Amino acid sequence: MIANRRFTLVARPQGLPCESDFRLTQEPAPTIGEGEFLVRNHYASIDPAIRGWLEPGGNYMEPVALGDAVRASTIGIVEQSNNPAFPLGQWVMGLNKIEFYSVGRADGFTHPIDVSAVPSPTAYLSVAGAVGLTAWFGVEEVMKPVAGQTLLVSGAAGAVGSLIGQLARRRGARVVGIAGGPEKCAKLTGRYHYDAAIDYRGKDADALGAAIAEACPDGVDFVYENVGGVCLDAALMNINTGALVVICGLISEYNSAPYGTRNVWQLLVKTATMRGYLLTQYLDKFPEGARAMADLVAQGAIVYDEHIEEGIDNALSSMLRLFEGSNQGKMILKLT
Repeated sequence: MIANRRFTLVARPQGLPCESDFRLTQEPAPTIGEGEFLVRNHYASIDPAIRGWLEPGGNYMEPVALGDAVRASTIGIVEQSNNPAFPLGQWVMGLNKIEFYSVGRADGFTHPIDVSAVPSPTAYLSVAGAVGLTAWFGVEEVMKPVAGQTLLVSGAAGAVGSLIGQLARRRGARVVGIAGGPEKCAKLTGRYHYDAAIDYRGKDADALGAAIAEACPDGVDFVYENVGGVCLDAALMNINTGALVVICGLISEYNSAPYGTRNVWQLLVKTATMRGYLLTQYLDKFPEGARAMADLVAQGAIVYDEHIEEGIDNALSSMLRLFEGSNQGKMILKLT
């Protein structure tokens, strides 16, 4: 019998997820039917979006069912197959679960990947995967900044934020990042080539707003929001006329009551626009985005970081790192 270890949801988190909300279970690996294939997951992507999927109402996807393994993007190798398009030994990426074995289907979310085209297979969970594509389409399709414009990014030292700044700067924009602590701020300007970095720690919305004003004396033309709460309130007080505020995430509010943004009135005053952004809007362009990001990595034109924790037993601690801000790059869990 092939044992399938699974990181299973047993209770809806109330605030920050805790150990009693989950259980590591073990059961026989699933059997495959006609046209299906069995994937041995090697790595799982630990993303802020997972927190929303644990809520009873879900968000942009159905909630994870109690008693089921937690949903996540994974990469792995096909070990059994009833589908000639997915031969044994093929590396694949898909939206699966935090478990050792998942069933793939030709009409599902799983697709083959070429691990020879990237420095490491894990790149398909970071720079060449959803993270890289989120940054690519956010810059190249949603915002399209140009020289003379200023882009403000919250959560700028995170997996997406670190790429957003580099891509926007390639287009000539001035990029300013918000991060937590002097170490991450130094990384923004030193490694990710942000023009300026702002430490949000210890600042309320007014103090953070003043810091943004100092770093952006000509105002802000684009806000790429990953954090929400105080960061969004402070950013809104610095937007220019006709600015675009892109909401990619609100991680500061995922484990607590909504902050209640006070400064939305600035959208009216500055005739600005605020819009939500989901990567799924660009499904048909995924191949071109992946090629573009892989090319930039091959050219040494962008840098990226991964934080890999090992063992399915560390699934919860890896998730909590996201909310603590203690991860040093894209959070990935090595399952084997």
